[in-house]
Amino acid sequence: MTAAAFLSILAIHLLAAMSPGPSFVVAVRVAAAHGFRPAAGLAIGFGAGAALWALAAIAGLALVFQILPSLFFVLKLVGAGFLIWLAVQMWRTADLPLSGPETDLTPMRFGAALRLGFLTAAANAKTAVFFGAIFAGLIPPGTPLAWLAAILVAVFINETLWYVIVARAFSLPRARAGYIRLKSAVDRAFGGLIALFGLKIALS
Repeated sequence: MTAAAFLSILAIHLLAAMSPGPSFVVAVRVAAAHGFRPAAGLAIGFGAGAALWALAAIAGLALVFQILPSLFFVLKLVGAGFLIWLAVQMWRTADLPLSGPETDLTPMRFGAALRLGFLTAAANAKTAVFFGAIFAGLIPPGTPLAWLAAILVAVFINETLWYVIVARAFSLPRARAGYIRLKSAVDRAFGGLIALFGLKIALS
């Protein structure tokens, strides 16, 4: 494997990570609602989820999906169901304040944010197909394990760093103040977007 192929994988993945999707919507909401630290945990979870699908693609899961399309269909439904559940939770709590004795919207803990990030990233089985398509053209047969490990680490760092940047941008005081002022409308809009992403995953 050449350094040029390695850098090409990183560039393609970074552009894909930066494209709007359910992870971006969740990242903006968590950063604005709960601050930078939970949003940074979320970013690590996104990175771990992306690395998991990259590992699955290297292991041949994308090929398995072609051979057993029913497995891919089931995983899509499970992922879509999780995103729709997440959207429903946003709608249900849209009118509640961020924290207080009468609400369950206490500040999100780092570990909980990390788990949410991982589950959100893992909800999209199409990521394995995406990585499989890239790897098929850029990773030659017999690539040493050191190169494969470097790709997984780079995917994790790519995804994590991008969402750490998002976390910092949307956890700034002005962004948080705007979110608090418009929380009900923002949560419903974000919930609607995530539900649409879930339906898109299920139907595509």
